[in-house]
Amino acid sequence: REEVFETFEKSVRQGKLVARVQDGDPSFFGTLQEQLAFLEKKKIPYTIIPGVSCLQGSAASLKRELTLPSVSQTVIITRPEGRTPVPASESIRELAQHQATMVIFLGTPQIAAVVAELQKGGYPKDTPTAVVYKATWPEQKIVQGTLSNIVEKVKAAGIMKTALIFVGKVLNPEAFDFSKLYDPS
Repeated sequence: REEVFETFEKSVRQGKLVARVQDGDPSFFGTLQEQLAFLEKKKIPYTIIPGVSCLQGSAASLKRELTLPSVSQTVIITRPEGRTPVPASESIRELAQHQATMVIFLGTPQIAAVVAELQKGGYPKDTPTAVVYKATWPEQKIVQGTLSNIVEKVKAAGIMKTALIFVGKVLNPEAFDFSKLYDPS
């Protein structure tokens, strides 16, 4: 981190244009805030240029809307505990109680534990589940199943990281009511 910060400052002071390109989603589980704090402390001007989130890319690849009338109007974006702790009230098990659509970042290395926590939190074993590896990349892989079989399918596909886990009834393409937006009444 310090080496990156030193490079920012040195290059800017030399009049160079600096671009910090970051993989993943800088606004989700990244290091964006600490970089911004450094830049602000050093009074280095910056602009954030957003890209398409892997969450949105994955939803497009799955050909699914993450909120559906009468199914789920909430999307919970979370991650399991790893090197960075998660508050107890935001554990996978606690959040699963809502039965909302969940998108879990950084969970594939421990997918068996994530699935166990989802079930302990209340999702039934037949809950539709999908894992999207490297969304929108040429080597993208999509594995679909339910909580009862997704672990084996993901392991068989060789997916170990760089993937998102999607859980929820919205993944069932037939389980929704039509929106009231275009309702003639």
